Amino acid sequence: MLDLTYELPKPKVISGAKHDWELVIGMEVHAQVSSNAKLFSGASTKFGAEPNSNVAFVDAAMPGMLPVINEYCIEQAVRTGLGLKADINLTSAFDRKNYFYPDLPQGYQISQLYHPIVGEGEVLVELGDGTARNVRVERIHMEQDAGKSIHDMDPNMSFVDLNRTGVCLMEIVSRPDIRGPEEAAAYIAKLRQIMQYLGTCDGNMQNGNLRADVNVSVCLPGAYEKYQETQDFSHLGTRCEIKNMNSMRFIQQAIEVEARRQIAIVEAGGKIDQETRLYDPDKGETRSMRSKEEAHDYRYFPDPDLLPLEIEQEWVDDIAAKLPELPDEKKARFIKDFGLSDYDASVLTADVESAAYFEETAKGRNGKLAANWVINELFGRLKKEDHDITDSPVSPAQLGGIIDLIASDAISGKIAKDLFEIVYTEGGDPARIVEERGMKQVTDTGAIEAALDEIIAANPAQVEKAKVNPKLAGWFVGQVMKATGGKANPKAVNQLVAQKLGE
Repeated sequence: MLDLTYELPKPKVISGAKHDWELVIGMEVHAQVSSNAKLFSGASTKFGAEPNSNVAFVDAAMPGMLPVINEYCIEQAVRTGLGLKADINLTSAFDRKNYFYPDLPQGYQISQLYHPIVGEGEVLVELGDGTARNVRVERIHMEQDAGKSIHDMDPNMSFVDLNRTGVCLMEIVSRPDIRGPEEAAAYIAKLRQIMQYLGTCDGNMQNGNLRADVNVSVCLPGAYEKYQETQDFSHLGTRCEIKNMNSMRFIQQAIEVEARRQIAIVEAGGKIDQETRLYDPDKGETRSMRSKEEAHDYRYFPDPDLLPLEIEQEWVDDIAAKLPELPDEKKARFIKDFGLSDYDASVLTADVESAAYFEETAKGRNGKLAANWVINELFGRLKKEDHDITDSPVSPAQLGGIIDLIASDAISGKIAKDLFEIVYTEGGDPARIVEERGMKQVTDTGAIEAALDEIIAANPAQVEKAKVNPKLAGWFVGQVMKATGGKANPKAVNQLVAQKLGE
């Protein structure tokens, strides 16, 4: 367990006409499992294929076709549960969730309601200002994704693409522990980060591989604390679900908009209806989609085609033993081993590739110096050119070579920036470039002293001024650097100037 102490963030407060109101948010995150085949068929899950080309008979609900479970999808769900420090249920079961929609040919979705594969877990959500909240995860269950209805290809017809039908989703359900829009976005980001580290979901929100249903309610100050004491939901307001959000920015906007809508209704003496709503970012409003009754069991029953899922503890232990180092552990290790600040360690562990790049660069070198060059120079340049770390023209070995040259005083920080530019645009071995292009720093104090003596001799008036006001010594440093083409060792120059002018 990590020995990390955090201060709890303050809940988001919105001022109504009559009262201050606090937000209460719970999230249902749908994460597409990274697998080559679907949950109950061998059809491909590859994104961007021709419509209706990744469809097996069972996905299209052809008569007599039976689902066959994909063991790898089960393994991925277990791996995700372990990554969230959650309980793994050795016995789980699949249910049919009955609803009728054109993009669901079966007329039901195979899901898990009563016996999910993963139980209680937790996610530590950091907000970057030293505050963090431990968000409880209630459960993770597996289910089939639905297809996609397309309405904008013809003015008179709608089309259905069944490529996504039957793709394995993990629905990660949180407790109502999130207290503001920023926290909600940070929670999604942390979940996404953990799953990317685990390799269980690629987290691509644009493709719909990660999307969230956001439950929002409002309550008066003090009510949430009563709920936490008792776990009695009656202390909280009626929640509304905002469906299918796949943008961090829109999630935050939708929460704010929906909370203000609820506050206006309650303060006017109205009642909040529990329902499912959609967020319209163009109009900046949420709209009613359908009412949502509290009880789900009227449309669920156990799937008769699938036996209860029994897994062995030994198998779970084997998966646990092979888990990669997770973000929180890696961050703590970077702080400890490389002496990094909390902020730098957070930036460097934000994704797997960045962390691996830094670690390779910093190996056997000054961690803080390596972090500075990776974050400020490399990441800054990649962001400017809209490149990913995986497309970096500078390898860890090349950046490490530049850092080695700085550490050995072969080049100054200024020359290092020029060298980085050459390596970034042209490539090559940093040490060889420095040799071939005469970029090596002048560390010979004799040569530096000779240049300084000439400048002192030519500027007696400036010498007198500098003796009266030591701050003016910087002028001599600048002149020496100029005389040596910027190659003089700045440290040596400063020492010699101080020595000469102090005589």
